[in-house]
Amino acid sequence: MFKLTSLNLNGIRSATSKGLEAWLAGHAPDCICVQEVKAQAPDVAGRFEALAGLRGHFHFAEKKGYSGVAVYTRHEPSDVVIGFDGGGEFDAEGRWAELRFDTPSRKFSVISVYFPSGSSGPERQAAKYRFLDLMYPHLQALKAQREFVICSDVNIAHQNADLKNWRSNQKNSGFLPEERAWMTKLLDEGGLVDVYRRLHPDTTETCYTWWSNRGQAYANNVGWRLDYHLATPALAATARTASIYKGEKFSDHAPLTIGYDHPL
Repeated sequence: MFKLTSLNLNGIRSATSKGLEAWLAGHAPDCICVQEVKAQAPDVAGRFEALAGLRGHFHFAEKKGYSGVAVYTRHEPSDVVIGFDGGGEFDAEGRWAELRFDTPSRKFSVISVYFPSGSSGPERQAAKYRFLDLMYPHLQALKAQREFVICSDVNIAHQNADLKNWRSNQKNSGFLPEERAWMTKLLDEGGLVDVYRRLHPDTTETCYTWWSNRGQAYANNVGWRLDYHLATPALAATARTASIYKGEKFSDHAPLTIGYDHPL
């Protein structure tokens, strides 16, 4: 069983101060994909290069204290790919870290991706749409070459079942019709699989992975499902278990772990 976790850290220093490393030691995933590292290389050196025996591979944002992703693994990758848009605006924001575990008979990647949020205003929403426009063909090209799973804070709730207050959020970033249509296109035409929904097609309130810090959202479970495993079909078919660890409060997101009957 290949055990793969995804978690938006909302800052690696903050998450580790809340017990992340001890949890990882007990949980023992093969890899954990993290988003919003919010650190640069000098901050990580000697402190966060490895967690609980897992070695990290990072894509840092140029802006200090912003974005950044990593994949921590206990297995040595055959290759590491950092960035996806040729050094453009989103590579500058540290949004793509890909570990390849290739053999002569198989090409397979584990990828941590952090999709932009558009909630701060029209400028960032426009950037989010530019990101989606770049990401779709990139994933299609990758799918033609290899099996992969993306672990990501996608910052989109796809369906009504994926957030508590869907009626009042239809004009808000993260649940806009254009964003949801992009997800539908990725899954229907693009051929990728929302692995959690493959295993749990009908869950509602137990599927949330993010809760606002405002009011009593966490206590009242007024949440959103923003964190995904998106996989190529053959890999998705091997998924056996999915768990969301709401009780582990390392950040405003919960860890999502899926077990695959698939050798790494």
